[in-house]
Amino acid sequence: MTNILVTGAGGQLAGNLIRRGGPGVSIRGLTSSDLDITEVDAVRDEVRPGDVVVNCAAYTAVDAAEADEDAATAVNATGPRILAEATARVGARLIHVSTDYVFAGDASEPYEVDDPTGPRTAYGRTKLAGERAVLAADPSAVVVRTAWLYTGIGSDFVATMLRLQRERDTVSVVDDQLGSPTFAGDLACGLLELAARPDIGGGVLHATNAGRATWFDLARAVFAGVGADPDRVHPCTTADFPRPAPRPAFSVLSPAAWAGAGLTPLRPWADALADALAQLPPSATD
Repeated sequence: MTNILVTGAGGQLAGNLIRRGGPGVSIRGLTSSDLDITEVDAVRDEVRPGDVVVNCAAYTAVDAAEADEDAATAVNATGPRILAEATARVGARLIHVSTDYVFAGDASEPYEVDDPTGPRTAYGRTKLAGERAVLAADPSAVVVRTAWLYTGIGSDFVATMLRLQRERDTVSVVDDQLGSPTFAGDLACGLLELAARPDIGGGVLHATNAGRATWFDLARAVFAGVGADPDRVHPCTTADFPRPAPRPAFSVLSPAAWAGAGLTPLRPWADALADALAQLPPSATD
């Protein structure tokens, strides 16, 4: 039996993890209300010998972090360090989810796991600090970076495009940022496979759906996927939508280390998007 403890259980990735537990897997999901990962004693009480802890808890408000980096640091760096100290202390295993924002976003080829980092936002700095703290406290931990995560529910990019296609005649979407749209359900399956592989540990992996697209490409695919005219989506530039935190121009992560560890590559992003849209309730796509 693989006993998995999922932190940040109120989020989109954690929710998909919890729903995908199967035979031979026992999953405990704890929301931020159930467990404050910045509280040492509370974390020690929850982490048990032999657990696989998948840390999905994160401060993900990228723009808000620019004005409140201390709050982001608490969740993205201090909390993961405390989790790593707890897993190392009792002989549990930690899988910590991180982000493409640890890179500068100015590359032209997919980022490898050992490429130089250089975050340009408070969010990215706090997530990088979390990676380093995790690996320092528990060298057997695995850091999994991902990017452009969505479910199509709530307020993520795909959900926003679904809403806007109902509300507006046209939508302008950035066409000069490149990444790999990643369905949370697919990443959850990958993390469960990783959790079942105790032989893999001690470093960084990248996991995203395969291929690359701009936000404009993704928006058009969402419109087309629900039978709307993709030509209603118009391209624009990052400069047309200034934000407090700069967005990476290039967020494509190389899957080489993931595949090299013997893990199943995530499928192409367009195939994953089609399935994600098909799984949504009619109210989300009509």
